[in-house]
Amino acid sequence: MSDRDAAIEEQLTTAPPQPETDWATRVRRFVRPRRRWCWGTKLVVTASVAWLLFVLCHLLASGRTSLWAPLELIPPLLFLVVPALLMAVAPLARPVRWRIMSLLLVTAVLGAGRSGVNYATLWYTPPPAPSGAITVAAWNTEFWDQDWRTAEGDRYSPGFYAYLHKLNADVYLLMEYLYVDTRAGDMRSQRWTADLAMRIDKLAELRREFPGYHIAVSGEQITLSRFPIVAHRGLDMRPWLPADQKPIPEALRDWQEGYTVETLRTDIDVNGKVVSFYDAQISQPPLEWRLYSAESRDINFSRTLRREASYRAISADIAANPNPAVLAGDFNTSPAMGIRRLLPERLVDRTPALSSLYPATYLAGTAELWRIDWLYTTPDVTVHRYELPGSEGLSDHRAQRMVMSVS
Repeated sequence: MSDRDAAIEEQLTTAPPQPETDWATRVRRFVRPRRRWCWGTKLVVTASVAWLLFVLCHLLASGRTSLWAPLELIPPLLFLVVPALLMAVAPLARPVRWRIMSLLLVTAVLGAGRSGVNYATLWYTPPPAPSGAITVAAWNTEFWDQDWRTAEGDRYSPGFYAYLHKLNADVYLLMEYLYVDTRAGDMRSQRWTADLAMRIDKLAELRREFPGYHIAVSGEQITLSRFPIVAHRGLDMRPWLPADQKPIPEALRDWQEGYTVETLRTDIDVNGKVVSFYDAQISQPPLEWRLYSAESRDINFSRTLRREASYRAISADIAANPNPAVLAGDFNTSPAMGIRRLLPERLVDRTPALSSLYPATYLAGTAELWRIDWLYTTPDVTVHRYELPGSEGLSDHRAQRMVMSVS
């Protein structure tokens, strides 16, 4: 055979070049093979993709727009539970089961930080406390010692101060230092308004129960300290409030701090070093879910602006404060909510010091739902022990109790 004949034969046996496949076709073949899908496969794929899109939208929108506020109220643990459940049924989608399981794994990783699970407790051990460490307790008292949920009218908890003594703290950061006007009816069935707040004065009782402690009060926040209080002031939110929310409600004209202050800063001389303690109770998140209603959207928008103003007041004050700082209290913010991004980068979330894998501070009867109370400090404050003792039926919040020192 001549060279010419061999070349001709090779040309004839060589397969013709395949047309180049465009990127859209390649993606379709990867996502959906040629094999026809059954209804089970379609349902699993649809649910998995829908959850991935929800998680992506949540990461982008949470804490940035009031329109997403109703969806921020979901139980945080769903960010892990939903992909886990879908992964359990993913084998039903046989043609694409490995692709769907990979997608669900990515979705779980994306939502893991919003789930409320304290992963760091698996490997983090707080350092032992030195001799100069102090104990700090932060607690939302739920209208101080008032038993406002009883049907027999106003009663008061005889064990309230006994519980505070049991916390055995050098510094107490206490919230809801007020009563609710139960004459207006069941507060659980109506929206909170300024006229429901009743200012109280328990200073004489506190001085009797905690002799030698120094006391600072602003709005609904009160700080008790075994160490000398150098200075204290409430953080005024009005510079960050919109114009229509700046005026003081008529019902609070005689108690303006009850409206303008949600965080009390107390500078305390702790063994010769001034430490700033921030006692915070940020207003509730938007609860209106009927976004088809303009009134509901306006309510959610107003609440979002007030919450943001509270966070910004804290952030601005801590950013300008050279002292070591401790921020603790009821943020009314679950791990699923992105508004905590407004806190200054200077602060460190002390969650890893908790021993619980799923710390929950918000109680509904005997059910522990999720966490809305938090502890942050500046890096020069070391947390040696951090726990969440039960409230013994006195509040719908667990207390936070921590042992810390200042370097």
